[in-house]
Order: sequence, then C-alpha cells, then structure tokens
Amino acid sequence: MKELLAAATAVRANAYAPYSVYLVGAAVLGSDGQIYAGCNVENVSFGATLCAERSAVSAMVAAGCSEIMAVAVVTRDGGLPCGICVQTMLEFAPDPSSVPVCCMADGGPSLELSLADLAPHSFRTNLKNQ
Repeated sequence: MKELLAAATAVRANAYAPYSVYLVGAAVLGSDGQIYAGCNVENVSFGATLCAERSAVSAMVAAGCSEIMAVAVVTRDGGLPCGICVQTMLEFAPDPSSVPVCCMADGGPSLELSLADLAPHSFRTNLKNQ
C-alpha cells in the first residue's frame, strides 16, 4: 500500500481544482501488477469534472488492464471516494471484499476499508467486457 499511497500523493500535485481547491490524487493497482495514477480535473461545468479515482481507473483500462486489486486516495482531510467513483471501481472488482481502499490525509492518518465496505448494497451485473 505504501507504493500506491506514494503514487497518489505524487500525482495529487498535478490536480486541476480551481473551483473547489480540493486536490485529490488516486492510484489503483491493476491485476497486471502495475500502478495507475490519476488526479481530479475540474471544469466550470461541474458535471464535466473528472474525479481522481475515475482518472486512475481510466488510465488502467487504457493500458489494457481490467481488474483492480487495491486503491489509494490522498486528500487534505482523508476524504472517501464519491458514489460515482465507488460504482466505477466496482465495475472492475470481481470480489469487492478483497479490494482494499486506503484513504489518507495530507501526511496524516489513513483509513483502510474494503470496496465492499464503501458500497455494502451495491448493484452489479453479470456482464463481462467483450
């Protein structure tokens, strides 16, 4: 988890958050053993904003990997992923109870939960990517 937190911390410096001033960095460990990082990118049309977690998942998918093994999120206060991000991560987690999600505050304490803990009543399908 240290490597994931370091990647999330590093990419957080690249966040574009002029409206909320809430910089977020995220990193996911793919089933291929690679770490994929992403940061939030805000837009004046808030619905067009891309969260860091979804940015990291997108990087993973773009690289050809389709399964998340672990997630790290770094914010100023240890904030948890939003519902859209949790749902996106669920799409790529065959067993959400085995995917740790570590949320860390600036250089401070962290909280580790499973993806299943973040979405105890999630909905899923049996569809697989073609």
